[in-house]
Amino acid sequence: MGKKRILSGMRPTGRLHLGHYFGALQNYVRLQDEYDCFFMIADWHALTSEWQDTSQIPENTRELGIDWLSVGLDPQRCTMFVQSAVKQHAELSLILGMFTPVPWLERCPTYKEQIEQIQNRDLSNIGFLNYPVLQAADITIYDAVAVPIGEDQVPHLEMCREMVRRVNFIYGQVLVEPQPILSPAPRLLGIDGRKMSKSYGNAIYLSDPPDEVSRKAKLMVTDPARVRRQDPGNPDVCSVYAYQKLVSTDKLDWIETGCRTASIGCMDCKGLLIERLNALLDPIRGRRRELEANPRIVDRVLAEGNHRAREAAEATMKRVRKALHLFEE
Repeated sequence: MGKKRILSGMRPTGRLHLGHYFGALQNYVRLQDEYDCFFMIADWHALTSEWQDTSQIPENTRELGIDWLSVGLDPQRCTMFVQSAVKQHAELSLILGMFTPVPWLERCPTYKEQIEQIQNRDLSNIGFLNYPVLQAADITIYDAVAVPIGEDQVPHLEMCREMVRRVNFIYGQVLVEPQPILSPAPRLLGIDGRKMSKSYGNAIYLSDPPDEVSRKAKLMVTDPARVRRQDPGNPDVCSVYAYQKLVSTDKLDWIETGCRTASIGCMDCKGLLIERLNALLDPIRGRRRELEANPRIVDRVLAEGNHRAREAAEATMKRVRKALHLFEE
């Protein structure tokens, strides 16, 4: 019996940061030993918000490939590919759209939230509304049995499952109904205490050099009630402590006790964090330099992944076309 298949992906909209690393990439590296993993660079999804200027998508696509390889994704153990290189995604998305009532899409929490919050992008397009349908096609075209997601993405996956159930109810067991692999994503804030985002300019990127990591970490927001060095603090409300729980597990007692008793200062804590973050990022930065010097490596990895993805996607589409009595040469 072969490994069960899963799919996950990211939009190529800019450099990846520590939130991506701890929230997803660490998990990707682990999962490639447990599953037949398909990891997708979702450039069509990027179009839903970046349609007015697509000039950066090719560069961001390669950058995303570099980041993935740098953190430890192995093309011998997983398939990395570009969504738009596999045209069957569009075909299955069109078909699934026939089974999807418009109110399903309009009640999607992410759709409503982003329409309200994103003011610097025109999201009044069919592609943005149709995002969950294309996402369902991305998953089901590879017969993925599961998708690694955070709890906030469960409504999206449930909509995909509803589409699959509707198709299967009418035409038999045509598509695989995916299950969630819930991965607790740590809540990491940016250096200014807001959600980490490149649009806020508050992220620590995987590609940041050591001095930039140090500069940004020194600006991180700590317990606002700890005004003076001798004031005791509360690590539970400190952004720095959230990072320490990921990279300094052997020092947590020292950090917590020192903070609550004021025996250590915030800069002492930040100094340790800077040391640990740079130790984590050093090998990633080293691999990135090698790949930047040899861009053909990334191009070859993606080309080979695109080929494998097309073969897997076409096998599913043959089954779908046959079940739905669609023409096929």
